[in-house]
Amino acid sequence: MSGGGETSRAAPFRTPLKRARGLGAGHSGTEHFWKQRVTAVILAPLAIWFVVTLVSLVGVDLETARGTIARPWNAIIFAVFLVTMFWHARLGLQIVLEDYVHTRSLEIAGHFLINFLCGLGAVASLYAIARIAFAG
Repeated sequence: MSGGGETSRAAPFRTPLKRARGLGAGHSGTEHFWKQRVTAVILAPLAIWFVVTLVSLVGVDLETARGTIARPWNAIIFAVFLVTMFWHARLGLQIVLEDYVHTRSLEIAGHFLINFLCGLGAVASLYAIARIAFAG
């Protein structure tokens, strides 16, 4: 049995360098996996609704399109779709970043940039929906 509470079965799977650095399971992989799957399941019907709604707006005038988006349920569903989409994108980009960026400073900068841009996109989308929904 090696130090750090590892069992003898787990020890062969970690190199001495990883044991020294304390690198190993972050114990958040399952939670991240489920968040990504739940957002994907939520997005599936919302994406179909989104496409159907956009196709129904092809060729209509601006006021008809604005009125469709401004309906309370449509505005709420648009908001849920966009927030869920940006959250799902953030989760996916986080995994790509963690898997392929091996320089710690670049990884931290990447996490900051991903969080900032996804947050900005979500807030801008909600603002646009609110402007359309509450405009007179």
